[in-house]
Amino acid sequence: MKLQRKNRRVLALGALAVSGALALTACGSDDTGNSNGSGDSSASAAAGNIKCDDAKGQLLADGSSAQKNAIDAWVKQFSAACQGVQINYKGGGSGAGVTAFNQGTVAFAGSDSALKPEEVAESKKTACTDGGQGIDLPMVGGAIALAYNVDGVDNLVLDAPTIAKIFSGKIKTWDDEAIKKLNPDAKLPSTKIQAFHRSDESGTTDNFTKYLTAATPDNWKFEGGKAWTAPGGQAASGSSGVAQAVKQTSGAISYMEESYAKDLTSVAIATGASEPVKPSSETATAAIADAKVVGTGKDLALEINYTTKADGAYPITLVTYEIVCDKGNKAETLPSVKAFLTYIASEEGQGILAENSYAPIPADIISKVRTTVAALS
Repeated sequence: MKLQRKNRRVLALGALAVSGALALTACGSDDTGNSNGSGDSSASAAAGNIKCDDAKGQLLADGSSAQKNAIDAWVKQFSAACQGVQINYKGGGSGAGVTAFNQGTVAFAGSDSALKPEEVAESKKTACTDGGQGIDLPMVGGAIALAYNVDGVDNLVLDAPTIAKIFSGKIKTWDDEAIKKLNPDAKLPSTKIQAFHRSDESGTTDNFTKYLTAATPDNWKFEGGKAWTAPGGQAASGSSGVAQAVKQTSGAISYMEESYAKDLTSVAIATGASEPVKPSSETATAAIADAKVVGTGKDLALEINYTTKADGAYPITLVTYEIVCDKGNKAETLPSVKAFLTYIASEEGQGILAENSYAPIPADIISKVRTTVAALS
């Protein structure tokens, strides 16, 4: 499989080189950060076996910033094949995406948390017609990295109780005894800890706090959800915002989807496994493989095991769902929605994820997603 993916990537890069700068520019993001694209005919070779069917026009979407880098990578390939479609994914956060979907202003939304019952009920009023409702389709997996900026410390290990105390303000400096105990060989400075959290409603926040609640309930008693509720700390907007804050601030630490932490240093989590586990596409996929489908009907919402102790399984993971109507999608955008979701759920589409620091959805789950996408109406 790795060899096949590598070969596909080489072919894709070769095709892009032939198509030239025009295709690269057209398939990228505009200067507002929104995905868009059109390409010339020679760029279509980069898109493999994508089927456009009747896809055309503009496709508006919003939601999870955690999956924004994955969406951008997919849009480059999809736009090269389906030049009649312009995809604009805003990436304003999971909360914004669900709100926009239920207001009927976007064709689909991305969310790092499954729809709540009241959100499903709301979707029946405006977003979906013909008795349809919003459903969750797991499409992107990822590790939530704890990226930090501490001079001279390159291999930091933390466990759930210590993480909870850092983000609740109980541990205030990097040379705290609890951190020293987990890192006996590290030269920990007395630098003040600058813990950053998301200022916007975020599914990454929801999953991070679910981990703390599950893994160390005695040390994390704050209400969960997309909004940050613990006291103290500093706030920044979006995954890119907290990543930039860590990069610029001595003593900083924050949580973010792993693709945003690739230029930063990340914590290894002591879970009770034989070795502390660092975030990666492989360790996140290992954790997601232990998830259970808890949605009903066509909904494929998952329940993640945040307390896993399996070797090589990273416990702080998220799954980003694409939210659409099971039926009653807008007729003018349905062909484009189906074509795009069919591609990103395909073997080729999922293969792009690991190349961009994301985790592919396990085979038994993504096969259900493909069946559901094919039946959207």
